[in-house]
Amino acid sequence: MSALWTSAEIAASVAGQASSDFAATGVSIDSRSLESGDLFIALQGPTFDGHDFAAAALQHGASGALIHRRPANLPANAPVIEVIDTMKALEDLGRAARARTEAKVAAVTGSVGKTSTKEALRSVLSLFAPTFASAGNLNNQWGAPLSLSRMPRDTRYGVFELGMNHAGEISPLSQMVRPHVAIITAVEPVHIEFFASVEEIADAKAEIFDGLMPGGAAVLPFDNPHFDRLEAKARRMGARILTFGAKEGAWARLIDCQILPDGNEVTAEVGGKRLRYRMAAPGKHLALNSVAVLAAAFAFELDLDQALPGLTAVRALKGRGKREHLRIPGGDIELIDEGYNASPASVRAALNLLGTLPTAFGGRRIAVLGDMRELGAAAPQLHRDLAPDLTAAKVDLAFLVGPHMRGLYDLLPDTMKGAHRAASDEMVQPLIGALKAGDTVLIKGSLGTRMAPLVEAVRSLGSGAGERTGNGQ
Repeated sequence: MSALWTSAEIAASVAGQASSDFAATGVSIDSRSLESGDLFIALQGPTFDGHDFAAAALQHGASGALIHRRPANLPANAPVIEVIDTMKALEDLGRAARARTEAKVAAVTGSVGKTSTKEALRSVLSLFAPTFASAGNLNNQWGAPLSLSRMPRDTRYGVFELGMNHAGEISPLSQMVRPHVAIITAVEPVHIEFFASVEEIADAKAEIFDGLMPGGAAVLPFDNPHFDRLEAKARRMGARILTFGAKEGAWARLIDCQILPDGNEVTAEVGGKRLRYRMAAPGKHLALNSVAVLAAAFAFELDLDQALPGLTAVRALKGRGKREHLRIPGGDIELIDEGYNASPASVRAALNLLGTLPTAFGGRRIAVLGDMRELGAAAPQLHRDLAPDLTAAKVDLAFLVGPHMRGLYDLLPDTMKGAHRAASDEMVQPLIGALKAGDTVLIKGSLGTRMAPLVEAVRSLGSGAGERTGNGQ
């Protein structure tokens, strides 16, 4: 691999002192996932200190280490760059990566759908030129500069996800990324525990415009109740406004979405141009976000007809709607893995899809839902409010995990009640004992509720019979 950074370039970017010459093919802040050739940046956090792992990182193949203190076990001849503060150095390296490229850059934020929208936009842009996008959900104060620092110098399009759970967090990230196009997927009561109102969440999302490049475009959710608030901030920052939605009046409009077992058949109108295309993953919310992606492509002055194959190629990620067929004694079951995270909006989207699609093997619809986190005083009611969605989705049995889900469980008809448990590990046996051949099992919950063990328990029931696409939320 060609060098991403030389030690001289790194030292100049971060005002550091290099002990020797070396070249890095990647950048890492985690010695456990580090790849050979990476620059290891030793960050110091409230509960860990990366300097304690610098020597191990070098032993595992790191080309060099960026440090602000020298650990006792680090060899005297170790290839290092010493700085005053490694966190600031990471930010400086991200800024240097952004400054040295001529790439057109998009930034994506929103209460739901950030990662799936980012991946769809990455897929579209990569059809036209070398494209780089942040991995997974590396979208916070560490993830955003780390992602920037990994961007190759010859990148033509960059796509970065920006996240937050407090006000004031997106603004510095946007000013670091400096997007030409800024997308807000939605504003919903996510992380409401840290805000006085959803309006404040809208204002926090609108911080993405603080770093918008001159003449840049804002892609905004026309159907959202807080659209006017977002638009006002975007206009104050000089943005060109492109709206997307399903309602009449949206500049990029979802006209129709036929949801099929293996994807969507979509009709949209973008800037007056009628488009029909196929998506590999089913769900109206994904179709809606695909229209936002096309609006971003238009803002980059790309041919929309040539962009459409990029939407067809996008598949669901692990924990974000990945669907699997599993063979068990007596037949098959379908597992829908949504265990990565959850909010009221994303749970509703997942339940809607569960109810819209025919069950793969003609059996029951099983919903396994875990507590949604960071909802503050509104949490009990927001959980209870999901009862109509379970009914509308034609759920046969619901298995609910966490203290807040107790209120929802009590509202359900007896025939729908599978079990309620305070923790996910207590739910393994009730869930596994209830499953039958033919069932479709949706598992969704916030990361802190630990739904992954339930996913693995279901997966361990039988052998894989193939992967299907999913909703990718």
